[in-house]
Amino acid sequence: MKKTTQLAIAIGGMALLFSCDSSTNPFAYQTDTHSRGNTEIFVEESYEPLFSTTIYTFESQFPKAHIKPTYCKEQKVIETFFANKTKTIFMTRDFTKEEKAKLKAVQVEVRSELVAKDAVALILNPSNVDTNLTVVQIKEMLKGKITQWPTSKNKIDIVFDNPNSANFRYMKELIGDEALGAKVFAVKSNKEVIEYVKKHPNALGVIGVNWISDQDDKEVLDFRKGISVVGLAGEGNDHYYYKPYQAYIHTKEYPFTRELWSINKASRAGLNTGFVNFLTGEKGQLIIQKSSLVPATAHIRMIEIKTE
Repeated sequence: MKKTTQLAIAIGGMALLFSCDSSTNPFAYQTDTHSRGNTEIFVEESYEPLFSTTIYTFESQFPKAHIKPTYCKEQKVIETFFANKTKTIFMTRDFTKEEKAKLKAVQVEVRSELVAKDAVALILNPSNVDTNLTVVQIKEMLKGKITQWPTSKNKIDIVFDNPNSANFRYMKELIGDEALGAKVFAVKSNKEVIEYVKKHPNALGVIGVNWISDQDDKEVLDFRKGISVVGLAGEGNDHYYYKPYQAYIHTKEYPFTRELWSINKASRAGLNTGFVNFLTGEKGQLIIQKSSLVPATAHIRMIEIKTE
């Protein structure tokens, strides 16, 4: 009788042990692994084409893994992470020192990893012949000091995806504390920016380059129909104009480059970490390269062609 009681207590103790949260108990039963389970990630909307492909590939390789992506504006991505509604986010920057300090104060450990380098692209209606612009001109357009296209003299409308997006933040930082011009406005998404530009000859659209970069993606190719991409010259250079091609993003000759980061607070053994490892590993980096972004870990080979 005494032995039976001891056994029951032991079993009860094991049940209690394995019911604990695995994030706080290292001996708890892990309900997901690097290749199995269910999770939700939040991704800055600029990267929807890339993550649609990456998640499809990951789940094809690991059929027991199910990743639900939520694509939203950068501010919403950050708020969701701090509200503890997701363990993993992807956006265009790492957390600031202040943001990391807030997390550390509540004993939240995060791991940040550079995933890729990409860019902000500027797009036009094909009827607009002013396809080469300088960074100085773009700044003056944003501030409302240049209000007409150089060639056509039509009024300039500058359209963003959303005031809380990474695209908007990037361009706003170009002019610092100065106010935006009256003809700068936002719609709701990168898709809507593209559609607006297709219908309005005087528009200048601001989007993430991933929406028009993958030459093998049918949807991306459909987006490219009916728009042209602006070539940009950096400040102090009005002779060489660069479009957001992979090589020029890598060398930063294209002026409006930025980065893609993963920020993860999940268990090192869980599905979230497994997906981050996949994205930063060889296969994920190949998908990024195919998408015409610049992989964080791959070496880009530059070839110079001289003509005489």
